Amino acid sequence: MSAVDGFGLANLPYGAFSAGGQPPRIGVRLHDRVVDLAALARAGFYDGFVEDAARIFGSPVLNPLLVAGRPVWTAARARTAALLRRGSVASAAVEQASFALAEVRLQLPIRVGDYVDFYSSVEHATNLGKMLRPGGEPLLPNYKWIPIGYHGRSSTVVASGTPVRRPAGQRKPPDADVPQFGPCRMLDFELELGFITGDGPPDGEPISPASAADHIFGVVLLNDWSARDVQAWEYQPLGPFLSKSFATSIGPWVVTLDALAPYRVAGPVQEPPPLPYLATNGPQNYDIALEVTLRSAAMAQRGMAAQTISRTTFARMYWSMAQQLAHMTSNGSVVRAGDLFGSGTISGTEPGTYGSMIELTWRGAHPLALEDGTQRAFLEDGDTVTMSGRCGDGEAAVGLGEVTGTVLPSAS
Repeated sequence: MSAVDGFGLANLPYGAFSAGGQPPRIGVRLHDRVVDLAALARAGFYDGFVEDAARIFGSPVLNPLLVAGRPVWTAARARTAALLRRGSVASAAVEQASFALAEVRLQLPIRVGDYVDFYSSVEHATNLGKMLRPGGEPLLPNYKWIPIGYHGRSSTVVASGTPVRRPAGQRKPPDADVPQFGPCRMLDFELELGFITGDGPPDGEPISPASAADHIFGVVLLNDWSARDVQAWEYQPLGPFLSKSFATSIGPWVVTLDALAPYRVAGPVQEPPPLPYLATNGPQNYDIALEVTLRSAAMAQRGMAAQTISRTTFARMYWSMAQQLAHMTSNGSVVRAGDLFGSGTISGTEPGTYGSMIELTWRGAHPLALEDGTQRAFLEDGDTVTMSGRCGDGEAAVGLGEVTGTVLPSAS
């Protein structure tokens, strides 16, 4: 691959992989190859730069690195970049420790602690408000005062490529007198970005927006699959439950905040101004271009390429990652290494920029026309959804890779 693929020295995202019959360990992606950091650490190339590097990079997940904290994160990335430059003292060792992407099996990069999902795109919240409360105010009174979120289920966070079985649940059609139980009929995806933390302060000390970057390691692509018909029946008065807990897919590559730093931008003006504990100084959003494709089973059988159904940006999120983390810890909640925080669905202002099927089809009123001649109001069995992300162009580009999943029939 060329230097403009988004996986050059400007990026170096971390992932967990296995290859050559050896146990899983930590690597970084460099173009179309994965470099085994555990092998470089055993050879002594991190001595004097990263303490206990062989243990940290020999782990099957990133959690030991996450526990090490911000100074180690920065030192490890700088040392890795130096080792991977052409002509470095480690050039021969790097060549021996490199695997082609096709040769490795990528795995869930972290052992997930807690999982929180937010609702931070004002465009997405407005669209759903218009559908659910027609004729009323789309945004509820608290939306621009507080980052809305809920605690999810970490046990169903799965690696990219893991098939997702259609969930079953209670749903109540408007014309029915009693609810029914059965397979979800309004299965949806949600285009999100997740951020991953190291350990927070001890004893539940709140994290301020200004110090949030000390605890946020990096980001992954995230698809928080949703059962919209189950959600519509269960969410009042406490919010999502079974409609959200059956599967959350994350990408294999964790892109560090250090790599994203050149793409930090100002978000939308927040009006009214946030309360003091949520106040920020300087740009807190990131200019990440995002894309969603859909490929039906029929398209796959006929060798047809996946169809792009949405393109949007992360730059316009109303509540930033720093504010989300500050709010989550404001009540004394403790942050631990490996905690995962979803941004909430990322949507733009136009139909082709929406981050969910419920928006793209306006709850089924305007089905998507697929290139195989079929239509979609919501996802059908055999559909494959793939999300990708990227910042910038040229040698400074930073790619986020892909997160993908295929819908399997319900077990019920």
